[in-house]
Amino acid sequence: MIHQIGLSFIDTVGPVSSKILLEHFVTAEAVFNARKNDLLAIEGIGAVMTAQILSGKALLAAEQQLKFIEKNKIRPLFFTDPDYPARLKECHDAPVLLYYKGTADLNHQRMLSVVGTRMATAYGKNLCAELAEALRPYDVVVVSGLAYGIDVAAHRESLKHQIPTVGVLGHGLDRIYPHVHKETACNMLKNGGLLTEFAIHTRPEKGNFPRRNRIIAGISDATLVVEATLKGGALITAELANSYHKDVYTFPGRVNDLCSQGCNYLIKTNRAALISNTDDLLVNLGWENPGKKKTLHQASLFPDLSVEERKIIEILKIGTALIDEIGMKASLPQNRLSVLMFNLEMLGIVSVLPGKRYQLN
Repeated sequence: MIHQIGLSFIDTVGPVSSKILLEHFVTAEAVFNARKNDLLAIEGIGAVMTAQILSGKALLAAEQQLKFIEKNKIRPLFFTDPDYPARLKECHDAPVLLYYKGTADLNHQRMLSVVGTRMATAYGKNLCAELAEALRPYDVVVVSGLAYGIDVAAHRESLKHQIPTVGVLGHGLDRIYPHVHKETACNMLKNGGLLTEFAIHTRPEKGNFPRRNRIIAGISDATLVVEATLKGGALITAELANSYHKDVYTFPGRVNDLCSQGCNYLIKTNRAALISNTDDLLVNLGWENPGKKKTLHQASLFPDLSVEERKIIEILKIGTALIDEIGMKASLPQNRLSVLMFNLEMLGIVSVLPGKRYQLN
């Protein structure tokens, strides 16, 4: 683990270059043990980055980080870890390393990111309360950023209704920002968790929060913008979600309300789908009524299917799933899986739901 943490401590090595290095050397340890000429031979890995890798300074910094996370029972999730969030891994700029403390499953079947303005009105807070109450029977994990306004309202209402909720932070796990949300954060560790890509001693600087927002956008099935001004983190998160081909939803507001101008803009520019209540959201996401039971097809009814196709059907008998979830469970590469899913769809055996989930017909 020291080498995996060390890779994230190299200044010039970002998410993309980290993955390039791992493609060539397979493990983080092999990266640090690589020869200079082998590193320089890789396109995009220049002399400066090579010198930083070979200096060993990143490994010294990683030792202090490792001691802290072991003492505080924080889980490091490297990009190759099976518990690394699969939805986030599909994003091209996903962090190579995450730090996580909590109880929620980051690969839970249903995950929803809820974001909004820091200047939340009573209207926005009431929407958060109604949302949490409606989501309670649906076994959902709610993700947000622990910021003032809509973020913390979403976390608190989730906790109130026993919904696991994960806060994605723009700083290290050696602090909580804003400090007034510390009690909420502590409660989230019992039913949810705290997640960050930032090492200890990382302060909550302004530039960290757009980076934090890409995790919020990438880790869930969809992003819901409750209230938003025309400028701010909520619209950045919505834009990132769109770039990851994730669904974005928002509540409309009055045209002269500052805190609804961002939501109305998202609707006007087709960057988000309009919803007027939680039922709209559930229908769009294909999250069925938990009281209803599905009548499932039996694989035996399809004698001409391949072994791989039957395996996919068995997975979907459990419930709807994202294509990356199906790929992981069936141990199939994306290119092969895409062909199989298309064939099953053409046969009328499976269908695609909003939120890019698949279900048996």
